[in-house]
Amino acid sequence: MPGPTVSVIIAAYNAMPYLTRCVTSVAEQTIGRETLEVIVVDDGSTDGTAAELERLNALYPDLLRIFRQPNSGGPSAPRNLGLDHARGRFVFFLDADDHLGPEALERMVHAAERNSTDIVLGRTVGVGGRGAPASMYDRNQPRTDVFSSRVWWTLNPMKLFRRALLEEHALRFPTDLPIGEDQVFVGAAYLHADGISVVADYDCLFWVLRADGGNITRRMKGSELRVRFLPRVVDLLLEHVPAGPGRDHLAHRHLTVDVRNIVVGQLVHEPRATQQKMLAQLADAIEPLLHEGMDQRLSAMARLRLHLVRHRMLDELIALVAFERDLEESGAATPLLVENGRAYARYPFLRDPARPVPDHCYDVTDRLAVRHHVSRAELSGPTLHLAGHAHLHRVPTHDVGTELVLRERDSGVEHRLPVTHTATPGLGADEDQGRFAYERAGFTARVDIATAAGGAPLGDGLWDVSLAVGAQGLSRETRIGRVRAGEVSGATRTHVVTADGGLRAVTLYTTRPHGNFTLDLGERKHTVLSHLTVDGIRWAAGAPVPELEINGLCTLAGYPEGALRVVLDDGRGATAAFAARRDGDVGFVVRVPVTGLAAGVWGGELRLGGWALPLPPLPAGLPPARWRRHGLPRYAKPAPGGAGRRRFALRVARTALLRALLRRLRRPRRR
Repeated sequence: MPGPTVSVIIAAYNAMPYLTRCVTSVAEQTIGRETLEVIVVDDGSTDGTAAELERLNALYPDLLRIFRQPNSGGPSAPRNLGLDHARGRFVFFLDADDHLGPEALERMVHAAERNSTDIVLGRTVGVGGRGAPASMYDRNQPRTDVFSSRVWWTLNPMKLFRRALLEEHALRFPTDLPIGEDQVFVGAAYLHADGISVVADYDCLFWVLRADGGNITRRMKGSELRVRFLPRVVDLLLEHVPAGPGRDHLAHRHLTVDVRNIVVGQLVHEPRATQQKMLAQLADAIEPLLHEGMDQRLSAMARLRLHLVRHRMLDELIALVAFERDLEESGAATPLLVENGRAYARYPFLRDPARPVPDHCYDVTDRLAVRHHVSRAELSGPTLHLAGHAHLHRVPTHDVGTELVLRERDSGVEHRLPVTHTATPGLGADEDQGRFAYERAGFTARVDIATAAGGAPLGDGLWDVSLAVGAQGLSRETRIGRVRAGEVSGATRTHVVTADGGLRAVTLYTTRPHGNFTLDLGERKHTVLSHLTVDGIRWAAGAPVPELEINGLCTLAGYPEGALRVVLDDGRGATAAFAARRDGDVGFVVRVPVTGLAAGVWGGELRLGGWALPLPPLPAGLPPARWRRHGLPRYAKPAPGGAGRRRFALRVARTALLRALLRRLRRPRRR
């Protein structure tokens, strides 16, 4: 008999009343109880956990397998015991405090089987104020790895593991680590896994903050416990990941998240002797991960913190923590020192001769944020008009030097155009406690597609619109459009304009999902013909002479007056053109006086410059139109075969008098 699909392993220690919901959430999984086993290991609980497990076992007798052991001091031993007894193809570790969404296991197993992956992460949601990892859940990822995603930023074990992976590599939780054991276990599993899936479109795991403070990470105090596991994770990276960008990507998490948690959350609250001892151990632990290239991945605050840790500058580190706390409470950004084209955050000890911290620990030049707002973005003929304001955050607008940048997406060709700087009095007063003034951040710009390429026309392509925002010798580039006034439309607008001696298609649109402006020249994404429709042809009512009335829609945002026409040709070199007249917002009407057409079979197109849309067939039931020319009868009617060939075909001819007379004589007389 085949074993279960999933073994859910729950390590339970004094887990009431949370255990009830935890187990119930597994029992109610849509994947079905017949595919599951729930292994609960009671790790020496002294509350009502044991009694509740007996009740649940009676309620779900074929689902639960219960094991009991003396308290081990951490979750490793009970999880390992559960893993030793697991029979499922997959294993899911669930803490007794937490619970699952009803479809969690079904969705995660489906992801693993469909993508042949060894580990599946399901989106985690914090409950009761508990924080939950989020950066790796921005989208579903059918198959990824630790180097091309953010999965390394969640090293808790509440994930779906293919059990064969764990057994093949003899992976178990280290029992000598009361906390951080999950990082060692999950990190090793990640590095050995054949593919990782991420289910981000469903709330799989609910991570609960216990009201009694019973979560193990809250019960276990002190930096010593946290510093103890960090060298094990560093050794894991050194052993399994070659030096280079991949290792640096993973190290970033430990050098930022873990180091900050240890310093801010634990070390600064401890006795002086403990602080000195733990700081030295922390410095030794992180040293193998640090090198010159690593600095480029880190924020200035992280660089400064790590510098102080590496050099065991305890007092300075404590002062930095206080500075960060005050900074967080104030909500105001730190002022900058701008010098020689570089920007340095005025964090503690900058240029302090008594504490020689290098400038690169404060350098934020490459991370300066650009704030922008677009108040106008519209095409008028061949000219794009832009207006708004833009500035570098924390850099007052002295010596501004902003430029508009057009860059063709595929070729990388770029053109820089000047902007007119305008005053923006009061800008910045409502943020950062009014520390920074951006009085000259406004801009207006005109982009004439006939001259924007250094006096020549812009070539066909997708031209992304950016600003190179400059002030005080600094410059940062940003795409524009995602922040705009309510009246500035982000809708796609295609125009046909007069340019280069002819007509040209220009589309202003916003990208998805970011909403930045791009110019499409030459119909790379947006075609003119998709905006043209002919939806009706009939004889015009009340016309003094027979006229075909052709109705249609033109949803272009603009085109030159008189440029939209119906052009007929008789296949022998004769043509006749008839201008369209606008009818409402997007409608048009073309009147074709057929009395002026020479005898023959006329085909037809709707034309706008060089664009041509074949006219549809004339309605099969359209009656002939009759008139006299020079006293002789003439007619116009659908030509035979036109409808069958799905093309417009109008026959214009002179009535044969003898044939018409014979037809009349053959008609039966009325009595």
